[in-house]
Amino acid sequence: AHDPRHQRRIAYMNELFSMSFPGAVVPQGIASITANLATLDKQIQEAAPEWPIDHIAKIDLAILRLACYELTVEKKEPPKVIIDEAVELAKEFGNENSPKFVNGVLGTILKSIT
Repeated sequence: AHDPRHQRRIAYMNELFSMSFPGAVVPQGIASITANLATLDKQIQEAAPEWPIDHIAKIDLAILRLACYELTVEKKEPPKVIIDEAVELAKEFGNENSPKFVNGVLGTILKSIT
């Protein structure tokens, strides 16, 4: 929980979450993520077709966008680490269904890119 990478992910998740509200300003720290938002949302939508982007809980969407970015664009960590971290964030900040949902969506995205 005190791992600097975990703390950074929490900060990015919070910035992505705050961005989902009208009038929000895009923080500099996540500019590279928001530059890829259309692609990330398309991948999330394809992995969870029964859940339109605007129906996914905002915190779950922030976690998915961050993890999807790490999996498909950044590619600095092993996929298992990225997915495990996302599930941990979902447990910590989402609702009781968030971890399973996040794990399922990211598992589907991982299958589509490997």
